[in-house]
Amino acid sequence: MSEQACVPGGLQPAASMDVYVIPVGRDGYELYSEPDAKSEAEEAPPGGVVGRLRHYFSETIRAAEGRQRDRHPEPPSWTARVRERSLGWIVQRIAEQRLLWNLRRHTTAVAAHPPELTFEHVMTLVRRTLRRDYERHRRWLVIDSLGLIASGPVAIIPGPNVLAYFFAFRVVGHWLAMRGAMQGLQRVAWSGRPCPPLTELRDLASLDPSARDARIRDVAGRLDLHHLTTFFDRVAVRHA
Repeated sequence: MSEQACVPGGLQPAASMDVYVIPVGRDGYELYSEPDAKSEAEEAPPGGVVGRLRHYFSETIRAAEGRQRDRHPEPPSWTARVRERSLGWIVQRIAEQRLLWNLRRHTTAVAAHPPELTFEHVMTLVRRTLRRDYERHRRWLVIDSLGLIASGPVAIIPGPNVLAYFFAFRVVGHWLAMRGAMQGLQRVAWSGRPCPPLTELRDLASLDPSARDARIRDVAGRLDLHHLTTFFDRVAVRHA
């Protein structure tokens, strides 16, 4: 199996979504995907309250992804520093939830996996992970919805209601993630594709950060996965 076969869009129909089964530690696995060509920020939100929340979510994603592309010195003002740090936090949430946000738009997906795994084992891992994520996001959707309601009285304080913005982003993110998990469990037709370079990621979480980053960047470059390092640092290392 060539590495070209593992590159996003390499050997499957254009409408399919690439999902990478990333080994973390000896027995753990996490699912990963690159951003879709059509991002959440490009979707036209519906009207009403839901539409306003979706619009705020889309604009926040756009700002966070712009921050990820363009590195600037830390701004001098307190409000600008708070905004920058908030966007940094959102970049990390994008790395965790982007797969589920994207999955809801697809009906076919290809699971690229370490070649030592059978397709049956891969699908057991995929379904287990999606069920776990659905339940986790459903629980947090309830909690953050209550937080969004409770933040209403803060609106009387002059200035932006940062607390409400925070909970609004989380509410929409959890809702979209739940839809993506359910799509993957019930409506997506899955196929598998062995991807040998993924095996090289198995023991990287135990390395020191500089050595780990160099190895991850090497694998990411060969597979044309531009955001793999951010994902691995935030998600894979934490769960190893």
